Amino acid sequence: MSDDMFDFGFTAVDETELKAVQKTQALAQDAEKTALGNQEKLDKLYNAITPLLNNLKQNPEKEYILWPNRIEKVDQFEDYLRKIYNS
Repeated sequence: MSDDMFDFGFTAVDETELKAVQKTQALAQDAEKTALGNQEKLDKLYNAITPLLNNLKQNPEKEYILWPNRIEKVDQFEDYLRKIYNS
């Protein structure tokens, strides 16, 4: 590289271009935060539902499931899922 071609690696921009870049970067950061929050919710929902499904699959040769206090347990699980969904 010759000495007269060294440009220090920057480009001049006007105020409008700078504001557009800053706005785009702020929007990208907001979108990233939203995406991470949604991923966390999905992970929590998946981790809450998986044990239920695994328990239901246990002993498939048995025709009936013994589930004492079923309504109370289902209501508690619904509340838990609602809490995750609304967080």
